[in-house]
Amino acid sequence: MSDIKLYCTTWCPDCHAAKRVLDEKGIAYQEIDIDEHPEVVPVIVAARGKRVVPTLEYEGSFMDGNHFQRGKFERDLEQLLGQKSE
Repeated sequence: MSDIKLYCTTWCPDCHAAKRVLDEKGIAYQEIDIDEHPEVVPVIVAARGKRVVPTLEYEGSFMDGNHFQRGKFERDLEQLLGQKSE
């Protein structure tokens, strides 16, 4: 199981875009549909201040891909994972 949790929904286009980037980069993640698991919504709200998808969690840190912009998402993802830009 991956250390990255992706909180998402099936109807969210930003969630689909985030998954596409993670898949293209070969980054494993655990997908958690908040419609199927509403008990996780308080986790998102506590971390982001509101219910927002997609939200990624890694080692207790969070980021979201709301209003998805690929470049910003990739930079935020690198920062979340502690990677250095090449």
